[in-house]
This record gives sequence, C-alpha cells and structure tokens, in this order.
Amino acid sequence: MEIKKVTDPEFASYGKVLEGYDFSSLVEALDKKTPLPEGVEYVASCADLEYTDTFGVLQNNVYGGMPIQIGYCNGHNTKLNCLEYHRDSEINLGCTDFILLLGREDEIVNGKFDTSKTKAFLVKAGQAVEVYGTTLHYAPCSAKAGDGFKVVVVLPKGTNGPVPALTAKSTEDKWMTACNKWLLAHAESSEAGDGAYVGLTGVNIDIAGDI
Repeated sequence: MEIKKVTDPEFASYGKVLEGYDFSSLVEALDKKTPLPEGVEYVASCADLEYTDTFGVLQNNVYGGMPIQIGYCNGHNTKLNCLEYHRDSEINLGCTDFILLLGREDEIVNGKFDTSKTKAFLVKAGQAVEVYGTTLHYAPCSAKAGDGFKVVVVLPKGTNGPVPALTAKSTEDKWMTACNKWLLAHAESSEAGDGAYVGLTGVNIDIAGDI
C-alpha cells in the first residue's frame, strides 16, 4: 500500500496540518507520562495531558472555545479493523511517527465502505494534524516495523463516552457505539465479534509489509 505524507496534496480532503502552534509541552507529557502497550490502548481523557499549557490553546484557538478532552491512543498496530467518524474534527499529535488509515464519509454507499478506497498517510513526530469530521479513521498504525506509537487524541468533551439513550430513527443510528462515535467494523475485527455493525467490505488492510 502506498503511504503518502500529510504534507502531500492528497491529504487536503481528509484534514490539514496545524501550523503556528507550540505543542512541545504536550508532546513531552505524552512521551514521559503515558504507557506504550503491546496492543492498542485508548484513553479519552488523561489528566497528565490536560494539565499542560497547551490545553487552553487547543480549546480556545483550535476548537473555538468548545469544551474539549485530551487523551491518547498508544501501542502497536498495523491493521485497519474498523473506521469511525464524529460530528467534528479530531486533533492527532505524536511523540513518535505514526500512520493514519483514512477514508471519507461520502464514500460510504448503502451503509458500506469498500476498504480499497482507504488511503494511508504518514504523520511525523511533533506534527499536529486536524482530521476532519467527515474523515473516516480509527487507531493509528506503527510507522516502522516493530516500533510502537504514542498519539494524542483531542476531541470535544464527552466523545467516546456512553452511548446516549435513544430510539433508532435511521440506519446510521445503529452504527453508534459510543457518544459522538459512529463505527463501521470489518467482519474480521474483534469489534464485529462484540456486535458492532459490519460496514467495511473487502480486505482488512494490514500495512505490516509496507513499513
């Protein structure tokens, strides 16, 4: 699979690189105060990351004053497994290089996304990217064989919390697996085994041979 950079023109329909900000204290906290598990661990809100001088900049400048949470997604991974989206942008920033596997919401046809449409983008350590709300994404991937990743995940406060109490009014409502989280799983994924909607068709992409 071809792996492009987030500075390449092809990334423009999926997100953008944030310029002009100093996120060094957040990168340092991510590096020194969060674990690197063998699998993948996601924590929605981490005090060690939120109690940095970049919290206010992210909340006020990047999110326009909306309440936010800063967490992380760390570990080792090379597979797609699922794609999700939110009703807003997500900010990702790593103290390591990492790769994002992305799609677009408008490529979902009749409730299905063909994984052949997935694109891979390399994000360098210290490079902050905004992943648009219309961009399908999931856990980061390792950028080099055997290496892990540590990635900051910034989202509106409450995202990935409990599913709201609702009566499904549409097919899309049935894809919701958490607050502000709509998920399409591949049949081979553990998420599908746990009952998530199977909305990915084609190969469950694995970039292990490409890094």
